[in-house]
Amino acid sequence: MLNQRNPVKEAIIFIDGNNFYHNIRQMGVRPGDVDFYKLSELICSHFGLIHKHSIYYNSIPNIADGKEVYFKHMRFLSEIEKLPKFELKTRKLQKHSTRELLEEKRQRLSGLDLCDKCRPLVESNCADCVGTSKKREKGIDVMIALDMVEDAIDNKYDYFVLVSGDADFLPALDLIKRKGKEVFSAFLTKGYSFQLREKHQFFSIGASLITEKCMK
Repeated sequence: MLNQRNPVKEAIIFIDGNNFYHNIRQMGVRPGDVDFYKLSELICSHFGLIHKHSIYYNSIPNIADGKEVYFKHMRFLSEIEKLPKFELKTRKLQKHSTRELLEEKRQRLSGLDLCDKCRPLVESNCADCVGTSKKREKGIDVMIALDMVEDAIDNKYDYFVLVSGDADFLPALDLIKRKGKEVFSAFLTKGYSFQLREKHQFFSIGASLITEKCMK
């Protein structure tokens, strides 16, 4: 049951910065140009809620992979942290382990349907062509889900908004709803999971709305 002593619909917003960053770029908008405070206010207004607090979650790149990218991203996060009603939570961006890379290469090789003569040549001379050393955003999703569930269990808020298009959050949202809380999701039209939109109240945000209402 919602807290009847507090009829004001104060909401907490959990922003999956990794998910948002990649998808907004694909929509042709620079992430650094977005005012996330305005975005939070827009989302709450859409659902008839009052924006009480936002938490922005994001990975931090390794400085060894490029100082320019590292310091640019740190400036971006510093601006997020200064926003009113905002909190920043981060985790280091990690590389795939050697075992994960080998497994990825093995799976890609098996999918190439190579003949017995070609396979040894590819494995010995071009193994790197079918594998990657991509970074992985380890732990951010888990951090968001745990924070959401903990706040629901502790009755800190009655209204929860997830800004992410990732369907992996569905179990956490379902659990929060079973605790008697109101649950919403909002995300960009690109990369928005159908399961999230089907299961909970949602707000699909197009690029034009971002550029009209949420720019610095």
